[in-house]
Amino acid sequence: MIGKKMQDGLNKQLNAELYAGYLYLAIGAWFEGKNLEGFAAWMKAQVFEEVSHAMRFYNHILERGGKIELMTIDKPEVIWKTPLEAFGAAYEHEQKVTKMINDLVDLAREERDNAALIGILNWFVAEQIEEEEQTLKAVERLKMVEGSKQGVFMLDKEYGTRPLTSTAQIVKPGSQETGG
Repeated sequence: MIGKKMQDGLNKQLNAELYAGYLYLAIGAWFEGKNLEGFAAWMKAQVFEEVSHAMRFYNHILERGGKIELMTIDKPEVIWKTPLEAFGAAYEHEQKVTKMINDLVDLAREERDNAALIGILNWFVAEQIEEEEQTLKAVERLKMVEGSKQGVFMLDKEYGTRPLTSTAQIVKPGSQETGG
C-alpha cells in the first residue's frame, strides 16, 4: 500500500507530466504558426512522450492501491520571440521536472518506500538526464546559428526527422521497457 505523502507526491508529478505535454503542444503550435514544421514535429513527438510519463505515474499509483487525483493544468505560454527562446522554455521546464523527480526520490527514501524508488523513480532519474540533454542540445545548436535563417532552416529540417508515435507508450512501471 502506498503512503499518503508518496501518493500526493506522485499525483503532483503525474499532473506535472501532463503539463509538460501541454507545454510541448503549445510550443509545437507556435512552431507550426512560424512554418517550422520540423521543430513542430519534434515537439509533438515530445507530447506523446510526456503523456507516457504521466501514465507511468498513473499506473504506479493504482498498482499500489492509491487514488488518482487529477488537478487543474495551468495554461502554458503560447508566444516566444525565437526558436531559441521556445527551446529554452522547454529546457527550463525539464530542469524543473528533474528537481521534482529528485524531490520524490528524497521523499521515497524518507518514507522508506522502496517500491517507488526502485519501481518508478530510478527510471525517471535516468530519463531526466536524457530529457535535459536533448533540450539543452537544441538550445546550444540554436545559439550556434543565431541570426542565420539558413541555419534555423537546416536545424528545423533535421529536427523533423524525429518519429511521431501514433499513441503514447504506456508501460507498467516495473517493466523493463524504457518508454519514449
